[in-house]
Amino acid sequence: MKEQIDKHEFIYPKRSYHGHFTPEAFVFNANLQEFATRVSYISNLQTLGKLSPKDAYQQISELWEQLKQSYSELGIDSSTVS
Repeated sequence: MKEQIDKHEFIYPKRSYHGHFTPEAFVFNANLQEFATRVSYISNLQTLGKLSPKDAYQQISELWEQLKQSYSELGIDSSTVS
């Protein structure tokens, strides 16, 4: 079980949250970290020739739209985000 946890942590690393704490900001931070991780994977697949530039762009664009939607749904005010 410990080995499985270590693999999960390696593949999906999470960093500590250091901003002003609100539940919404905390959730958005987790969403942002997932976005960054997935963009990194897509970029690496495209660099290795496993994914076309067009497909990589499309996938990243979809991830970006999901991130924007989560930001909007969480009701985070950009003037209060530090």
